[in-house]
Amino acid sequence: MLTIISVNANLTLLNTEGSGMGRLTTHILDTAQGCPAAGVDVTLYVIETDRRMLKQDVTNADGRLDSPILDGADFKPGVYELIFQAGAYFRSRESDLPDPPFVDEVVIRFGIADADSHYHVPLLVSPWAYSTYRGS
Repeated sequence: MLTIISVNANLTLLNTEGSGMGRLTTHILDTAQGCPAAGVDVTLYVIETDRRMLKQDVTNADGRLDSPILDGADFKPGVYELIFQAGAYFRSRESDLPDPPFVDEVVIRFGIADADSHYHVPLLVSPWAYSTYRGS
């Protein structure tokens, strides 16, 4: 990874390889409505001996969090879970969902192996299905 910093119109190149500059980001798309899913509660856990909560946030109008959900010194190799409150999101927008909803909490467990990489975990979700992948 290469970071470019501009100082007084002069470019300085910094090699940040191996410096733990990785980050974890996410976004949510409402595939039923064809739009970003704004206002979804997202919680990140690390899975160690026990499951420990690291951060909670809410998606913005673009279906994204305003900043990485994990970065800097906290971004380490390990097993993590992102939990998306999709059921609450759809209940706030649709009146004829079943109770309980077919898709409620979406739990995605994944591994981070490289502390220098960008891990992007998007969620494509409807009241009836969801999918994810490692994005860029």
